[in-house]
Amino acid sequence: MKIGAHVGTSGGVNKAIDRAEEIGAEAIQIFSGAPQAWRRKEYRPEEVEAYKARAAETGIGPAYVHGVYLVNLATDNPENLEKGIDALVHDMKVCHLLGSLGVIFHIGSHRGAGYEHVFSQVVGSVVRIVEATPEETWLILENSAGMGGAIGSRFEELGRIISEAGSPRVRVCLDTQHAFAAGYDLKTKAGLEAAMSEFDREVGLDRLVAVHANDSKCPLAGGVDRHENIGEGHIGVDGFENILAHPAFADVPFLLEVPGYANEGPDRRNVETLKSVRDRAAAS
Repeated sequence: MKIGAHVGTSGGVNKAIDRAEEIGAEAIQIFSGAPQAWRRKEYRPEEVEAYKARAAETGIGPAYVHGVYLVNLATDNPENLEKGIDALVHDMKVCHLLGSLGVIFHIGSHRGAGYEHVFSQVVGSVVRIVEATPEETWLILENSAGMGGAIGSRFEELGRIISEAGSPRVRVCLDTQHAFAAGYDLKTKAGLEAAMSEFDREVGLDRLVAVHANDSKCPLAGGVDRHENIGEGHIGVDGFENILAHPAFADVPFLLEVPGYANEGPDRRNVETLKSVRDRAAAS
C-alpha cells in the first residue's frame, strides 16, 4: 500500500514529482489543466520525458489524473455533455502519454431528475469514452457524498453503470469522506466490514484501484462533500487504522486530497500521519 497525494503541476508536469518528493508522497494524482475550466493542457515531448525521468528516478507512482470538475455525464445540456466527454477523452490520452493508470472523475448530478432518468445517458457516455481511448488506460468512477443529486453515493449505482458499460477498463476510486458522508460507517470495524462487503457484492473488489484518503468535516450520513485533515474529522485516526488494516485495501494506493495545515492542500504532516497509521495497521 502506497501513501500518495494530489500535487500541483505548475512549472511543468515533472514538478509534480518534485512536490510529491518534498512531502514524502509515494504515489500521485494531478490535474491536466485548471480543474474549473474546460481547456486541457497539451504536453510538450520534452516535458513528458522530464516527467518520466523524475518518476523513474524517485520511484514515485502509480500516478492518476483527476478529471475536470465541470464534467457531468448526467447533464440535460447536450453541449456540456459533449464537452465533458471530450475532456475525459483528452485526460485519458494524457494518462497514456505520461504512463499514468487512469482518470478519476466525478460522474455528475442528475439535479433532481433521478438516477433512472439519466442512467442510459451516463452508461452511453462511459462507453463512448472507453471506445475512444487507449486500451491500457482506466476510466475510474469516484463515489459521491450524494449532495445535490450526485450520482454514485450508493455502491449499487456504481455497480450498475459498470455492469451495463461492460468494459474491464471501468474501475472505481473509493473516497473515504464521500462514503462516510453517504452513510457508510468506515470508522467502526463492523461498519467498515459491512461497507466493503456491499462494495464487493455490488461493484467487485477487483475494480477498486485507488482510495481518496480524506477525513470528514461532515458527520456520518450528513451527505455533504467536505474534506478534513487526517485525524481532525469525524472518521479520525482510529477510523483510518481500521480502513488501512482491512484486506480490501492491502494493495490499493491511498491519495490524500485534504486541505492541509496551511490550507495549501496535502502536506508532509498529513502524509506522515497516514504512513504512521499504515505502519501500525501492518503491525497489528
